[in-house]
Amino acid sequence: MTPQDDNHTPASLPEEDYSLEEILAEYGGSLEHQLLRDAEPEVPPPEKAVLSEDASPPEEAPPPEEPPSPEELPAEPPVREPAATPKDQTKKFNKPAPSPSPPTRVPDPLQEAERAAEAEAARLKIPRPRPISLEEVVGSTVDAVMEESKGTAPPPPRRGLFSRRPMEETENLPPPPEPEPEFVPEPIGPEPELWEAAHNARQHYLRRRHSLFLSLVTALPPTLALLLERYQCKVPYWSGDPEIQCIVMLVCLGLTSLLCRHVFCKGFGMVLRRRCVSELLVSLSVLVSAADCASRLLRPEAGETTPYAAVSCLALVFAQWGVRRESKGNFDMFRAASMDDDPPYLVTNTLQGACKQRGSVPGFYTTALRSDAATLWQTALLPVFLAASVVFAVLSSTGQGRKEDFLLNLSAILPAAATFSLPLCWALPWSKLSEHLQKTGCAVAGWSGAQKISAQRRMIVTDGDLFPPGAIQINGRKFYGETPERAISLAASMARAAGSGLERLFNNLVRAEGGSYEKVDDFSFYEEGGYSGAIRGESVLMGSASFMRKMNIKMPADVNLRTGVFLAVDRELAAVFAVKYNPADNVDFALRMMQRSRIQPILASRDPNITPALLRRKFGRGVRLEYPGLTERIALSEAEKDRDLPRALLFREGLLPYAETVAGSLRLCKAVRRATALSLLGSWAGTLLTFYLTSLGAYELLNPLTLEVFLLLWTLPVLLMSDWTGRY
Repeated sequence: MTPQDDNHTPASLPEEDYSLEEILAEYGGSLEHQLLRDAEPEVPPPEKAVLSEDASPPEEAPPPEEPPSPEELPAEPPVREPAATPKDQTKKFNKPAPSPSPPTRVPDPLQEAERAAEAEAARLKIPRPRPISLEEVVGSTVDAVMEESKGTAPPPPRRGLFSRRPMEETENLPPPPEPEPEFVPEPIGPEPELWEAAHNARQHYLRRRHSLFLSLVTALPPTLALLLERYQCKVPYWSGDPEIQCIVMLVCLGLTSLLCRHVFCKGFGMVLRRRCVSELLVSLSVLVSAADCASRLLRPEAGETTPYAAVSCLALVFAQWGVRRESKGNFDMFRAASMDDDPPYLVTNTLQGACKQRGSVPGFYTTALRSDAATLWQTALLPVFLAASVVFAVLSSTGQGRKEDFLLNLSAILPAAATFSLPLCWALPWSKLSEHLQKTGCAVAGWSGAQKISAQRRMIVTDGDLFPPGAIQINGRKFYGETPERAISLAASMARAAGSGLERLFNNLVRAEGGSYEKVDDFSFYEEGGYSGAIRGESVLMGSASFMRKMNIKMPADVNLRTGVFLAVDRELAAVFAVKYNPADNVDFALRMMQRSRIQPILASRDPNITPALLRRKFGRGVRLEYPGLTERIALSEAEKDRDLPRALLFREGLLPYAETVAGSLRLCKAVRRATALSLLGSWAGTLLTFYLTSLGAYELLNPLTLEVFLLLWTLPVLLMSDWTGRY
């Protein structure tokens, strides 16, 4: 409090000089003294001395610490006189000014209190406290806090909001990602030359080509005779004579089997490859029908039920048709593939979709010989149908007390289990597609190749696909500070380093102007639509007008090109090329074809002008393309290395052959899957229906004509699907 006089006005303070120790003592000491005071243990204070009225109370002596070792005892510091307290200073200020008489020495109570405390400590043998540094105080405090944290109880386990189970700790760092597995190419066995494969496929096709019509001629007489009888027409040497009927059927079966011997070869040959196909069931039904007719000749007392040999004859004809069409498809495929030993392009499958690349032909033959989907599905289900047919024949004959009808019932159930459409599920769509692609200069490596390139419904298209050679032209050019030869050489070098569709365009200019290519160092792509590089120490930029503006290149006001190519050297505009992109009709048709087939094209262009906006202006607003980022576009456009087996071969430039191959493969896979599923459903329905009718003995309802009509109705959708394969 500020001292005041009687009139309540502040009194004037005497001007005195104070030392640093007195100021610190007045305001409680320095920070180090406070820390030392807090860290030292409390000891009972000594008895206070009686002070005079004007004396201030003595300060409490700091408590001693633990006795340190003799080596740690420092030298005793010099004793300082204590400073006056604020109370003492206040009283001192309120006292009147001293008289000029000589001062008398008054004993200091603080010194007396310190002497009493030292005497008491000496009597109790308490060592003098040593000074402690600030680092030791902070270290001891941290150690004490760590010991307290170790001694505290662990927190209770956390529980979920609506669960009684304790929550698990999820703060552990995830393990590092596993390295990507290295690409392992598919094994390729010994392969013949493609021209040799084409020659062998042609021989197989010619041997099956002329036998189809003759087999149809030998298989139809029993069916025609039964049809005439159905309409109350009497057939000489047939009507009313079961023995003659059995002989005629046996003869027709023998002749048809001889002409359709390839069906037997395929059916039993696929067994050696651990495959069960419909040709095997057809062959077995022919053998069972022949055995039934022979048993009727040996047993004249057999019933008047008409044998089902006519159904087996027609089943042989449909199976022969399937074998012939399959061999025709293989011949067209290998004939197209053997046109050139080094085809310009091939189609492979990548993680992003089908990709047109430059590669080698080995592996095409191996891919083409793999089993199709119809064969795989039949191998999985037809053994069940075959076993069910035998069991149902036993149950409907022996189980009903009619042992003599076993062959008759089995000859009715087996053709229903095989159906007429199963041999055509793969053969007809495949021959339709391969014939169409052979005319357009393409070849697909069988089912495996078609399935691989069409599984993802995506195609990677590049500059050359959308604008083939001749579709890009230069309408004009203008140079700024560079000679035409120098500017064209720089532009051609940059286009070659970029690998864009402009390379061919500037290549023609270099030849016409007599320029030359330069080495490009530090080449880089830009997301804004351009390239940069260093040519002979000069910084070269090349790209669109927007790219130049973003790179702070001063542009002339009279230049306004939407599809121009600009060249800058050392941040100065050097040349402008007016480029025109002409849309091709076949490219427009290919884009529409992909849109109808729901195939997503992925634009992997390196030309800065080829963007989705340009394609919509050139080919219509209905064009929908996926436009990935710059890094992905560059990675997708890399076609230098072939990482997989060739799935298709292309012998023509442009997008149309490429699109026809992928779209046709997609339609082929759809048709084969749907036809096979429908045929297997009809096979199962026919097996159950014939078993039910034969178990009841209703042979009048289940006559050969009725069974043939039933099987023909299930074949009609397969014929429509196979014709749909080539329409895209």
